[in-house]
Amino acid sequence: MTEPLLHGLPPVIDGRAELLILGSFPSVRSLTDRQYYANPRNAFWSITAELFDFDCGATYSDRLAAMQAHRVALWDVLGSCRRAGSADAAIESKTLVVNDFDWLFATYPGITRVYCNGAAAAKLFERMVARPAAVSCRRLPSTSPAHAVSRAAKLTAWSELVDS
Repeated sequence: MTEPLLHGLPPVIDGRAELLILGSFPSVRSLTDRQYYANPRNAFWSITAELFDFDCGATYSDRLAAMQAHRVALWDVLGSCRRAGSADAAIESKTLVVNDFDWLFATYPGITRVYCNGAAAAKLFERMVARPAAVSCRRLPSTSPAHAVSRAAKLTAWSELVDS
């Protein structure tokens, strides 16, 4: 049986954005809750809260506002795809629809740094997106609980967001 076509979340972005964090595609929980990184076991919010000094237990809208206050935008490489479950490995390769990065980079020219949350996001971005020469791209370890790296190691790698 063919999985239904899933549609991702809109970008969280405003005109102040300088840094873009990209996932591959939202998890089942994130799609259901309509929130980036909704799985409570995902370290994304605890790591970014520590880096940008906000309460990771705050409401979703307050967490987004804190990220935007630090000139950080969120999105995913894929806008839609077919996938069983939440694993990136389960994404059906023939169904990939990339988000409109031509529009994003033209509309938000202040974005000069892209950070990919994990290997899948990095591979998809590098393979499917033509980014402007002025935009750098770096892969960070996935904050997913499925990525068996300690939170401390993830935090150390992710500290690049505030060290740059």
